[in-house]
Amino acid sequence: MTPSNRSQSDLAYPRPQLRRSQWTSLNGIWKFTYDDEGKYTRPSDVSGWSQSIEVPFAPESIRSGIHDTGFHPNCWYERSFEIDAKDQRVLLHFGAVDYRTRVWVNGQFMLDHEGGHTPFSMDITTVLNPDGQQTITVWAEDDPHDLAKPRGKQDWQREPHSIWYPRTSGIWQTVWLEQVPQSYIDRIKWTPHFERWEIGFEGSVAGQYQDEMQLKVRLTVGNQLLVDDTYTVLNGEINRRIALSDPGIDDYRNELLWSPEKPTLIDAEIQLWCHGQLVDEVRSYTAMRTVSIQRDRFMLNGQPYYLRLVLDQGYWEDTLMTAPSDDALRRDVELAKQMGFNGVRKHQKIEDPRFLYWADVLGLMVWEEMPSAYRFTPKTVDRIIKEWTEVIKRDASHPCVVVWVPFNESWGVPDLTATPAHQHCVQALYHLTKTLDPTRPVIGNDGWESTATDILAIHDYDTKPQRMAKRYGPEVKLSDLFDRQRPGGRVLTLDGYPHQGQPIMLTEFGGIAYTKPEENAHTWGYARSHNVSELQLEYTALLQTVNKVEMFSGFCYTQLTDTFQEANGLLYIDRTPKFPIEAIASATLGRGNVEDEKTMLSESMKVAWPQPEDVFSDALETRRSQAYPIQPTPHCGGNYCD
Repeated sequence: MTPSNRSQSDLAYPRPQLRRSQWTSLNGIWKFTYDDEGKYTRPSDVSGWSQSIEVPFAPESIRSGIHDTGFHPNCWYERSFEIDAKDQRVLLHFGAVDYRTRVWVNGQFMLDHEGGHTPFSMDITTVLNPDGQQTITVWAEDDPHDLAKPRGKQDWQREPHSIWYPRTSGIWQTVWLEQVPQSYIDRIKWTPHFERWEIGFEGSVAGQYQDEMQLKVRLTVGNQLLVDDTYTVLNGEINRRIALSDPGIDDYRNELLWSPEKPTLIDAEIQLWCHGQLVDEVRSYTAMRTVSIQRDRFMLNGQPYYLRLVLDQGYWEDTLMTAPSDDALRRDVELAKQMGFNGVRKHQKIEDPRFLYWADVLGLMVWEEMPSAYRFTPKTVDRIIKEWTEVIKRDASHPCVVVWVPFNESWGVPDLTATPAHQHCVQALYHLTKTLDPTRPVIGNDGWESTATDILAIHDYDTKPQRMAKRYGPEVKLSDLFDRQRPGGRVLTLDGYPHQGQPIMLTEFGGIAYTKPEENAHTWGYARSHNVSELQLEYTALLQTVNKVEMFSGFCYTQLTDTFQEANGLLYIDRTPKFPIEAIASATLGRGNVEDEKTMLSESMKVAWPQPEDVFSDALETRRSQAYPIQPTPHCGGNYCD
């Protein structure tokens, strides 16, 4: 299926890799009230619904209709709906609720879930009213001051400061109903094995157990049939490796491989049969794609592949962490690709599955990163392990996901250099991740103070190309880099964990801010440009330098969009490019000559701007001879020095 008819066929299905025909969105207007004192413990305690809210937008957001950014640890939701289940089961799904959730249906307690970034579901069939009128009540607890829970970029202060953004409380992803048979397909997982030309398939069946159950799997690409197999279900599940017909010819293989340049997807139909009768049917997709590390290079489908990523915070001005629409998620994928990037590092956020769907369909690689906690306690460790396990379970089948990142910049393990427990925690999460998914590289701690990792990730916000070239140039010995350099004010590797030949990537750099002069007092960046022309000039020169550093096997520029007070984006927060997108792409791809910036930019921009020599004159005249000061935020570790 092409991207265009995929968008028409799935109708923004909230769980794109296991789709059914019978489902109902419960997004829309719900009753809502705060309970700051925590007086209510069950739906009957709620004395009155003081407000209404538009789900799935958080009450802190403008779009929700509430737009209350104060400290509210408890909130309650309620809505009614009608459903005629007949002889089917009804499942209630929540995409994500921050942070702890209790759910009642028709006054009956159903579930208690903890974790603000992962989905949960329940079978509500037995508590449905026979007349068809039903009521859902939800309590969400989200202590705004709790730094021992995974919260990512959500600020614990009332007003967003430094690199942290407005909080997200309560429901922030789709709520939906699904009607299923008495026996139904509950879970599927795909694992491509490029070397053996096989696709691993795991499936499980839930509900009423029946004898002689079989799963039929049909795989196609366009009109081409690849697989039509039937497997017997044993103990409610199957686990098979599906061998594809492989003539061993590279041209044939290449046609079936997924990559950002050619994102071929394999469509799947899975049917559950019992005693010769079709019981359940779902649609899914997978891809033939493998990622690995070979010595100092990242490998895609068995070939070295250079990663050009952009840091993606995943926030919108009026809707915060929730995308305003499915089209907005697709547009972010399209913009990243148009800007010359082949991937994004989703920073401190577990993104909506619909984003991963569009990344799969359109061809954009994703580094998935666990939102950080900011205190190290036994409870923190329990929470991270539980939620990170759920994250991997949710997203392991997406071909776009190519790297897992459990920790960022020692957040949540602040004494990593000196405290063994912090070191063991990072190593434990690294090995847990490799246990749950041995098919993808894992970065134990992105940025610095590395222990267990498949990629040596460096954060360096020096925006002077000459200094970057000197720090990482061909004359630099790797031993000196890891023993003496501290790009973020931190050692790159901990004692006892030397660099062992892993790929080296610059996974955060740039951060050049530009915004309207009247907004400068309210925004910040690691460096600042006076005008758009200067931003373009500095971005192009910096990217030219980074692209030519031979020791790097990839990079990640900070960042895709402006995000509230952080004006580091190549796009404004409304997704408007700060300078022509063709010029951004040209610079991202490293075309041109660093030594002659004006000529380089003039040549690369002729298509976008008819008279480029006039565009850059003011930028060249105002260009400073000294580096802009690096703001001493917790993120960058202070000023840089030679």
